[in-house]
Amino acid sequence: MYIEVLKSKIHRVTITEANLNYVGSITVDEDLLDAANMIAGEKVQVLNVTNGERLETYIIKGERGSGVICLNGAAAHKANVGDIVILVSYALLDFEEAKTFKPTVIFPDTATNRLVE
Repeated sequence: MYIEVLKSKIHRVTITEANLNYVGSITVDEDLLDAANMIAGEKVQVLNVTNGERLETYIIKGERGSGVICLNGAAAHKANVGDIVILVSYALLDFEEAKTFKPTVIFPDTATNRLVE
């Protein structure tokens, strides 16, 4: 049996841009992606702490060190610049493997969207 478990989480980052004129997705600073063990094209849930909206989309790599968190396309209607969001991704694991699996969770500085030492 397989179950879906938390794989990666970027906890509380700030939306820096919302771009309606793009095909779709969320752009995320590459430093955050590396730290959270996430990759371009990966499906993520975007949980908007500010307004309660939840959506699913996929990741686009943003400029390394920029702190960018940009909702693109129709998803841009679901958040405003300055909103706080949580990004989560999941993995399908065998039930026994899932019991010992440890997700990657990072807590960037919410004001800058950069990693905290």
